[in-house]
Amino acid sequence: MSEHHHHHHHHYEVESEQSGQILMVGIVLNLLFVVVELVMGWMYGSLGLLGDAGHNLGDVFSLIMAFLAYRLARIPATKRYTYGYRKSTILVSLLNAIILLVAVGAIVVEAVRKLQAPADVNGEAVSWTAALGIVVNGITAYMLMSKRKGDLNMRGAFLHMVADTLVSVGVLLSGVVIMVWGITIVDPIISLVIAVVILVSTWRLLADSLRLSLDGVPEGIDVDSITGVITSTPGVLGVHHLHIWAMSTTQNALTAHIVIDEMAQMEVVKEAVKSRLAQHAITHATLEIEVGVACCENKC
Repeated sequence: MSEHHHHHHHHYEVESEQSGQILMVGIVLNLLFVVVELVMGWMYGSLGLLGDAGHNLGDVFSLIMAFLAYRLARIPATKRYTYGYRKSTILVSLLNAIILLVAVGAIVVEAVRKLQAPADVNGEAVSWTAALGIVVNGITAYMLMSKRKGDLNMRGAFLHMVADTLVSVGVLLSGVVIMVWGITIVDPIISLVIAVVILVSTWRLLADSLRLSLDGVPEGIDVDSITGVITSTPGVLGVHHLHIWAMSTTQNALTAHIVIDEMAQMEVVKEAVKSRLAQHAITHATLEIEVGVACCENKC
């Protein structure tokens, strides 16, 4: 079992290392893009580009926060923080969801303002910069894509990048339409459509982050099926006082009282249950063992 646990821990370390490297590349790429946007916006006198640079700076901030959470999660436990700082990853994903919602609000406000008073836009400059934005944000989103499933934080960073890629696609489309047909109203209309898309995808991130903050059962884990996994282990008679929660955005924990038929089997049953739980994304299990007779008053 210790070998299995060690293998799992090593796998987690490798995954974590890759996540950190991806976030670093994403931060550098996006910072360079912000600089390009600032320069282009200043040269062409485009408020839209300067505004978008500010928006992308928000994305850099979200990537930096995800990287900070990744670093904090690696700090060993202390006497004051016996689990280390793993929970900070959940707080960061919650903060990222809130920032995304604020960004949606900002896009909507800006779009409404443009609908009321359409602004002159340099279609060509905007289109070229937006095309670069699609490349930069698209590459970053693609790098984060494989990591988004198992880690809420990476999903937050991924959503930021997808949202930005969509914004850039919208800006590019509106730039082309403005260049060819001179229809400036297309810009705010596309912005509103993008805002709705971002809102829908962010809502789940917000709900998941809030649930984990409140020590709710993580997404993809079913308490009944976990109970079944434990009770179907040879030697187990029943289980009660079962609690499952997230220690971080990548690690889940469980505590339970397990009833067995004879004390001599305690260690064997414990190892078997922990090994089974590890296959169901629960890597940190604390099990209290009870012998069958002692359990009657608990109505297992």
